Amino acid sequence: MKELVEVIAKALVDNPDEVVVTQKEDGKNVIIELHVAAADMGKVIGKQGRIAKAIRSVVKAASSKDNKRVDVEII
Repeated sequence: MKELVEVIAKALVDNPDEVVVTQKEDGKNVIIELHVAAADMGKVIGKQGRIAKAIRSVVKAASSKDNKRVDVEII
């Protein structure tokens, strides 16, 4: 899941070198934290949060095979 979020985020931003993705696991819960440059924050969130919501939907669909609950946090 970490790699999926990283690929999506790097495709969206102007500074792909500043994209950092960390993953924390706690049983069946997985938290993926996405750190981007301040200038790229709007591109990752999108108007009314549409892009962020789409990223979360894609990750949720991909994680359903593993029976894990995945949360994506944009920091």
